[in-house]
Amino acid sequence: MPGTQELSPSSVRAAHEVRVAIGRLRRRLRETADRDELTPSQTSLLSRLDRDGPRTASELAAAEGVRPQSVAVSVAALEERGLVTRRRDPDDGRRQTISVAPGGRAFLDSTRAAGEEWLARALHERLTEDERATVVAAMGLLDRVASR
Repeated sequence: MPGTQELSPSSVRAAHEVRVAIGRLRRRLRETADRDELTPSQTSLLSRLDRDGPRTASELAAAEGVRPQSVAVSVAALEERGLVTRRRDPDDGRRQTISVAPGGRAFLDSTRAAGEEWLARALHERLTEDERATVVAAMGLLDRVASR
């Protein structure tokens, strides 16, 4: 690419190592959740609603890159479990917005707490105090990289 600086081998290796480690960590964190509770697509929709706020089914489908029919099925299952609610859009009564219900918030909170508990235990059991300090420092650096 014209005008781009050559990447150092250490930058390329660090990017690879971070991507691989984060991928493994995400998989392990997902394993801590009760997988019988929700499908991955239902979990993704619930997390997106928690992060982005109320959305229409069309907006969710576009954001998730899936068909609106798939979103409709997932939203119906989430609503049946009391994890999301639907409300008429105040600006357009023909549309409905979907948002996280109190039960959905409790589900997400308990799932996140279980993941953090597993991770804290793993860090405690597998790393020394100095290694944990290194992890904390590295996370600060990665946060700096990810910040805009």
